[in-house]
Amino acid sequence: MTQAQALSILKTGANVFLTGEPGSGKTHTVNEYVVWLKAHGIEPAITASTGIAATHIGGYTIHSWSGIGIKRTLSAYDLDRISQNEKVAKRVRATKILIIDEVSMLSAATLSMVDAVCREILDPQKPFGGLQVLLVGDFFQLPPVISGEFSGNDKSKDPAIDMFSDAISKTQFAFTSNAWRSLNPIVCYLSEQHRQEDEDFLQILSAIRHGEIDETHRDMLRTRYSPKVQGDRAQLFSHNADVNTINDRELEKITEAARVFNMTSRGSDRLVEGLKKGCLSPERLTLKVGARVMFTKNDIAGRSYVNGTLGVVTSFAQGTGYPVVKMHNGRSMVVEPAEWRIDDNGKTLALITQLPLRLAWAMTVHKSQGMSLDAAHMDLSGAFEYGQGYVALSRVRTLKGLSLAGLNERALEVHPEIQKKDAEMRAASAAAQKAFAAMSAEDLALMQNNFIKACGGTLEAKAKKVSSAGSEGIVEEGKGARLAKIRETHPNAYMPWSKEEDERLKEAFLSGKPQKDLAQSFGRQKGSIRARLIKLGLIEED
Repeated sequence: MTQAQALSILKTGANVFLTGEPGSGKTHTVNEYVVWLKAHGIEPAITASTGIAATHIGGYTIHSWSGIGIKRTLSAYDLDRISQNEKVAKRVRATKILIIDEVSMLSAATLSMVDAVCREILDPQKPFGGLQVLLVGDFFQLPPVISGEFSGNDKSKDPAIDMFSDAISKTQFAFTSNAWRSLNPIVCYLSEQHRQEDEDFLQILSAIRHGEIDETHRDMLRTRYSPKVQGDRAQLFSHNADVNTINDRELEKITEAARVFNMTSRGSDRLVEGLKKGCLSPERLTLKVGARVMFTKNDIAGRSYVNGTLGVVTSFAQGTGYPVVKMHNGRSMVVEPAEWRIDDNGKTLALITQLPLRLAWAMTVHKSQGMSLDAAHMDLSGAFEYGQGYVALSRVRTLKGLSLAGLNERALEVHPEIQKKDAEMRAASAAAQKAFAAMSAEDLALMQNNFIKACGGTLEAKAKKVSSAGSEGIVEEGKGARLAKIRETHPNAYMPWSKEEDERLKEAFLSGKPQKDLAQSFGRQKGSIRARLIKLGLIEED
């Protein structure tokens, strides 16, 4: 199924499980859907199974959103207390669409508790209280963390809660829960590939996914063996201790002066702490000229960098002191602080601000999930989870971009239960694709319009997409065209600088373009260009 086909199904209001191989565009499709909803005046609840995943999409953890926190079970008292919590109840009642990202890392028990809360607050007769639910993830990737969660012998003695609970299987995958079965989501299995660009490498990943690794594939991987990292590439490890040791050691080798950037925050202490735990940028970031860094957030304008882009600090900008980072594609830019936030119906509940960077000589496989890397050196000799090696290997785009210090057998294994389930999901997706393809364009449009009205939205879109990343990715319809027209008819009129122009100006200036040429490129006076460069901290005032 293509992204466009999945998006069309989502717009009808159907409950959907959006899945696909790494690089198939799951996050992009979700972002496109969120932008479409907001354009029609509908605010979805954006959540994820882990803090890191939540920061990637700019939302809550599902645990925080639902009010269940770290609970392993729900008693009748717990359920009543949560439903009486004014903030939780208001948040759930205001929701029409619930998005849960990285559902593969969510246990059956947790999904059932979220279902119970939604039913208690909204409608006990409907799955998730009648919300449209979009589940996103790939079960071949990292499985749910079941340490400390209840087993099949821990069922509640309260029959009122047992109706929402599960006889938990040994694996506890979310799709084994009663909540998933009652939701019965349409499976949209994305088939396009936007990350891997190497046919041989795709064959290796496909073989791991289907449990068909043979000596031919192992031989190809052996060609990438290297005991030490070669060149300028990220390093992935199974354990945090290896990562911290390498990053600290490599930074210490640089004799340049260090600059420290501290994270700032505002909002609820509890929510801020959750953002900090999920944010890939550290609270205290120490940088030096020559430090290897990785971007930890998508560029809101979608041009300069994405989460996972690698680069090197080449200098610090005059005035602001922010680092200038040269990326692998040769482009340089001044990196300014970014925001990670939790919004609820247009109100910011928590916000942290930090440079969207972290030291990147090394990182853990878990923290690499969701990233695309041009090149990586990894030691998978300590892989201990199903899917861990698959996640690591699928971060890179080509076999040439991979180097291996070690590889154990577990690194080439995915969960056997998932292999069986995958065939069912592909078949279900094909059936859904065929059913929706048989519908007329008029009928599909009617379903989509009815869904917008049911959510209290407006049929006429009020905004158009500029960037699909985060809640700031919409602007007034036609604003850019109107500004261009004004500038054309009134060349001497003052026109405010947009964020997009600022970024383009920085990029062009740092590439060495003279101010006279910049004035011509931007259609502004040379004095205006100079004033803007001073304001951006790129040059000093005489």
